[in-house]
Amino acid sequence: MDETTPHDMDATFQQNLGPHMYQYDQIDQRIIDERVAQYADQVRRRLSGELSEEEFRPLRLQNGLYVQRHAYMHRIAIPYGNLRSDQMRVLATIAREHDRGYGHFSTRTNIQFNWVELEETPEILRKLASVQMHAIQTSGNCIRNITADQFAGIAPDEEVDPRLWAEILRQWSTFHPEFAWLPRKFKVAVCGSAEDRAAVQIHDLGVYLKKNAQGEVVASILAGGGLGRTPIIGAVIKEDLPWQHLLTYCEAVLRVYNRYGRRDNIYKARIKILVKALSPEKFAKQVEEEWVHLKYSPSTLMQEEVERVSKFFAPPAYEKLADTDASYEKHLIENKAFARWVERNVRPHKVPGYASVTLSLKSPGIAPGDATDKQMDDVADIADKFSFGEIRVSHEQNLILANVKKHDLFAVWERAKATGFASSNIGLLTDIISCPGGDFCSLANAKSIPIAQAIQERFNDADYVYDLGDLSINISGCMNACGHHHVGNIGVLGVDKDGSEWYQVTLGGEQSSGATGAHLGKVIGPSFSAHEILDVVTSVIDIFVEQRMEGERFIETFNRVGIAPFKERVYASRQAQAHA
Repeated sequence: MDETTPHDMDATFQQNLGPHMYQYDQIDQRIIDERVAQYADQVRRRLSGELSEEEFRPLRLQNGLYVQRHAYMHRIAIPYGNLRSDQMRVLATIAREHDRGYGHFSTRTNIQFNWVELEETPEILRKLASVQMHAIQTSGNCIRNITADQFAGIAPDEEVDPRLWAEILRQWSTFHPEFAWLPRKFKVAVCGSAEDRAAVQIHDLGVYLKKNAQGEVVASILAGGGLGRTPIIGAVIKEDLPWQHLLTYCEAVLRVYNRYGRRDNIYKARIKILVKALSPEKFAKQVEEEWVHLKYSPSTLMQEEVERVSKFFAPPAYEKLADTDASYEKHLIENKAFARWVERNVRPHKVPGYASVTLSLKSPGIAPGDATDKQMDDVADIADKFSFGEIRVSHEQNLILANVKKHDLFAVWERAKATGFASSNIGLLTDIISCPGGDFCSLANAKSIPIAQAIQERFNDADYVYDLGDLSINISGCMNACGHHHVGNIGVLGVDKDGSEWYQVTLGGEQSSGATGAHLGKVIGPSFSAHEILDVVTSVIDIFVEQRMEGERFIETFNRVGIAPFKERVYASRQAQAHA
């Protein structure tokens, strides 16, 4: 594939964008356009009655269309969380013209539209194709959207930019005929920094990138991670894999899974069950045996291919700036609210004079991850003016401006306030990760959004939340764990109990903990009713405040004192209320 200007991008936008994001060539565009036409005919036949719902189901799922509790939900792929401003504007248009004026950014960096009409979905895909987007492989038992670090290419602790390798994996896995009908869905995450911001260890297949002593890119491959009803941390099955063999080794992993993964029980079909049943060592041995036949196959990466794709991720046209800026420093001193926002929402950048900004999608009263059509348009405008027209979506359901001059941070903050995305809560208690839950999802046992909103409303004292420090709350409406509750410091899981909504609470989970990796939370005890859960979270916070030592984060206090004091307080309070 060569660098050819996409058919719906004008020359001015192309020039302003620069080469720092992947762009379709004519072959890519033709494939996507043909898929849209194919799907449009499938919808026509379904609406006319030529196709039954049973016949149509696999066809719609191949294009990201689900039947939810109240309507169709359309899930759109955002590869490794990267968006151009023109793509964000098209998402805003879809929200405005085909939904109820908003979209939901998920923990897999996709966007979901929850209220679409079947007959309008071909037009949605046409609009997406006009800006090089699609909904392919956002559903079904296939390789799903590849995810990566939202600060890829800009983080000071990064050793290898994962976007290049995530894009290579995306191109290899899209329409891969051998892996279109796997035993179950398959999720991949890639990271190349010291801090794992991509939750690599809880994916079916994880890739940690680094450089060896010779300065060559090598990878550690993990397999068998995942959450759901059987949460498991992935195991390293290959160290120091040369970059040339990234695809061949991943292909060997998938072949072993495709051959031996269970197909008789949907709850035991994920690769984590196979790896656990065999043991990571035996699974790795089978992969090595399969890899012998693939190691020097056509999937072996060549330098020319890596160079071709890497051109799309060349840095934007950074200016040569001093690392300090007088006006920025002045605003920090004079404006306490701005200084707090910088502390929580602004991160260092590898280029002097620049920073990255996280726009919080966790405002009080709003479902975590939701953005209106106007907000999406506003973010696109801000990105064009201040961040080379680029937006990132994070695993935590927030948006990122990757390349902002320090001189412009105050102006970006003011624009973010006007847009509703300036909550200074990144990493704090109110930066809640949540799935859509029972309000939308037909699989959910309980609602997630009202619980998240109730927590945000109760803890609406910004100073108090700020003083609590880093503390993650993750909420899932069912055992599928789309809210990643197992790795939240406080995890909340919706469970069904005699037809009522109840919630199980876990404590001590972590997405990443430096050298020790991710940790799964521990169940505190029997579940709680919907009217109890807010008080339970409050009691947990109270115990933390009482037990913490100076400067401790919640997870550090929990690891030091254990689960017992939390459990004792929560159930004592419950018993006292029962006798009141």
